[in-house]
Amino acid sequence: MSVTLVGGGEQASLAQHGMWITERMGAGGRVYHMPVAVWFDGPLDTDRLLAACDAVVEAHPALAIALVERDGVLVRVPAAVPPPVRFEDASGRDPAGLVERETALGLDLGTGPLARFTLLRLAPERHVLVFVAHHAVFDGMSKDILVRDLAAAYAGRPLPTAYGDAVAEENAQVAERLDAAAEFWRSRWRDRPGLALPGLVAPSVRAAAGAAVDFSIAPDVAAAAERIGVTRFELVLAAVHTLLRAYGNDGAAVAVDLSTRTERTRDHIGLFVNELPVTVPAAGAFDGTFADLARAVRDELRAVYRFRRVPLARAVGGVSPRTALTPVSVSYRRCDGDDPAFPGLRVSVDRMMFNQAVRGTLHLQMVDGPDGVAARFQYNPEVLGRAYCESVSGHLLALLDAIAARPDADIADLPVPEPVPEPVPEPTGTSPAGAAPYAGEALPYAREVGEIWGEVLGRDVGPDEDLFDLGGHSLSITQIIAKVRERLDVELSFDVFFDAPTINGVAEEIARLKEEGC
Repeated sequence: MSVTLVGGGEQASLAQHGMWITERMGAGGRVYHMPVAVWFDGPLDTDRLLAACDAVVEAHPALAIALVERDGVLVRVPAAVPPPVRFEDASGRDPAGLVERETALGLDLGTGPLARFTLLRLAPERHVLVFVAHHAVFDGMSKDILVRDLAAAYAGRPLPTAYGDAVAEENAQVAERLDAAAEFWRSRWRDRPGLALPGLVAPSVRAAAGAAVDFSIAPDVAAAAERIGVTRFELVLAAVHTLLRAYGNDGAAVAVDLSTRTERTRDHIGLFVNELPVTVPAAGAFDGTFADLARAVRDELRAVYRFRRVPLARAVGGVSPRTALTPVSVSYRRCDGDDPAFPGLRVSVDRMMFNQAVRGTLHLQMVDGPDGVAARFQYNPEVLGRAYCESVSGHLLALLDAIAARPDADIADLPVPEPVPEPVPEPTGTSPAGAAPYAGEALPYAREVGEIWGEVLGRDVGPDEDLFDLGGHSLSITQIIAKVRERLDVELSFDVFFDAPTINGVAEEIARLKEEGC
């Protein structure tokens, strides 16, 4: 996602727009921080490494942008200042506290910078480079590209340059596939509010302070996957579906991070990922063997992959801004080969640094590397206690061990847990009901707001119809706010579209703001 800035700036990607809206609604923050730590042992040339950081920023201008709204369009502009690259002598200090400090510092999408490098000296021959970027300009695969290019620049090798404006190309591809994606999701997507997990207080699809349970997935899962004819990721995803079904979740969707990279963008730092739901389409899929289920999940995942560039909220209605598409989500990334070499140094890279936040109820993160699959359950401790999260990981590992031993076994013969009684019916963080209905005369400004909504959505809208149920999305909100600003001289908060996403709800907020301004 290179940044070829022309005039007022290039249009942001749809994924960036979704994150920007979520941030403006106060539901993002630290959950979008993507940290990486590179540890160095040996005689590090600090000036040389700091220069390598500058070279990476120059080669990947996506790191040096900010996102601003102009006349209802979100555009990428140069950040107020370039990403800071700094050195700090922290000898004798607690490295964990220093890394935590860097991870927690804010990243302002509207002004930037959206990335920073901090090189900490812990001892004469012990250093750690802490890099933190906003997810709007950085994804999981970007971590490998970052470390690779740092090593190349440190060794004096030239870095590849961005080929052009990938965002415009990706947005055009979304427009081409939008109608087909809408048809595809029409029979598949259901925004199911309930979730059954052991000890769950209430499901959530909003960002919160998080905690984590780490574990590893046994290598023999790979042999089982090969025998079934699926990938390791597809096998684990099928196991997660099996577990959710055993807990009592019928038709549960699991959100999966899918790469949108192409051959031309595979070497570029940026946001090239889209979260989409994967369900088990056949009602009787859990009545047969696990191998058959895994192949059904494989087929469904590959069908979804055809529309991997189209955000779900653009294809269907009823998807309110949120940090997690579904309460349970999964991400998987392969990391082939050893860490890149820095001449004269021993290097280790922490690619699974935890930002101490979670975007939903439960997220399974996996990194498949030369030493096996490292896994982590990130969870919201306000709604799911640690002991219960550990029980979920234990159930998953027991299930995977049994699958590795007998991949063709009937699901009924596998060690699955008992159903959880009384699944929680309502999540936190989804779009609530609209503003309270009003009888009789229309609210002040309701007519003007209705005209704006009609222009943006291309249809007549009732005063209490929900924006998201009508197919509205983050771009619609930005356009409505811009038109209200122009015609009614009022700056609406994004929060109103979360709290009361109806014409009456917005009109009531405008009336309140007008009265306050008197």
